Amino acid sequence: MFRIEIAATDGAARCGTIHTARGTIRTPAFMPVGTAATVKAMLPEAVRATGADIILGNTYHLMLRPGAERVARLGGLHRFMNWPHPILTDSGGFQVMSLAGLRKLSEEGVTFRSHLDGSSHALTPERAVAIQRLLDSDIAMQLDECVSLPAPRDRVAEAMALSLRWAARCKTAFEASEPPPGRALFGIVQGGVEPDLRRESAEALAALDLSGYALGGLAVGEPQAVMFATIEATAPFLPAAKPRYLMGVGKPADLVGAVARGIDMFDCVLPTRSGRNGQAFTRHGALNIRNARFAEDGAPLDPRCACPACTSYSRAYLHHLVKANEILGAVLMTSHNLQHYQDLMTGLRGAIAAGQMADFSRRYDQGEAPF
Repeated sequence: MFRIEIAATDGAARCGTIHTARGTIRTPAFMPVGTAATVKAMLPEAVRATGADIILGNTYHLMLRPGAERVARLGGLHRFMNWPHPILTDSGGFQVMSLAGLRKLSEEGVTFRSHLDGSSHALTPERAVAIQRLLDSDIAMQLDECVSLPAPRDRVAEAMALSLRWAARCKTAFEASEPPPGRALFGIVQGGVEPDLRRESAEALAALDLSGYALGGLAVGEPQAVMFATIEATAPFLPAAKPRYLMGVGKPADLVGAVARGIDMFDCVLPTRSGRNGQAFTRHGALNIRNARFAEDGAPLDPRCACPACTSYSRAYLHHLVKANEILGAVLMTSHNLQHYQDLMTGLRGAIAAGQMADFSRRYDQGEAPF
């Protein structure tokens, strides 16, 4: 059965284990993003070697290419991409709003034109669930409407209410699909940065008794302090016995602050995208390896990191690879960033278990490396 087992708490922070049919997920957990059935520049076994227990795939991209029905015929997403461990699939709602053209939103769902070839598609709550069941992900997300911020309060409230109605339809469709044991459906809390709307959304979703709950509509340009305040206004109204997932976040400092406020799961393209563009996250801040000062630097990116980039190559070599646009540069930089994020999660889990989360956060904010 799908469930979260909380092993320790420290203030609002929690650490534990999410149990799924395909394996366990240590929390707090960071999910590398494998949008189109691949974590860019990484072999699946290399992703696993960083310490990742779960990755993310995306309904919007996979429904367009190669198609959910094709993936199902080929044995499901896990077999298709050679990742036998848990997978969460996003519903595609955010991508429809941000990537697709000629969108038309209604109570039924959203119709749109593909950003790939202009072909017309419809995505309803029922279709979003059906696609995710074809992919056979371990955690499916409800279809929601995510408005761009800033937006008028009445527009935010309208989108939040529509997302709640869609959540109920997703639950009905998910249960009707008779998923195998261990599969889960998460709801998505909306409401912008309005505390009362967030509370209303959280309480209504909790009443649906879903397997987990996500906070959507954040990390879209609002200041970090506003994001943290929104988490603080929302998390207390979500069931303590269910996982809490902050979607699309983010920078390492965002993860530390969100964990301190009770979040269990994260995903973000930042470590992989930054790696491909020459930015490395280290225990002493981010480095742009393209900078000329690294051209003759024989030191590793991070002396305490055990990734292949840090144990076998110098900053000078990585600088050369990235400047020369060599594929190996993207591979090594991405591998390092994913390792850094997983090392951070390991450090956070240890701090919570030891009752030292406040000290971990303080030291991290001061620029130390407490992991």
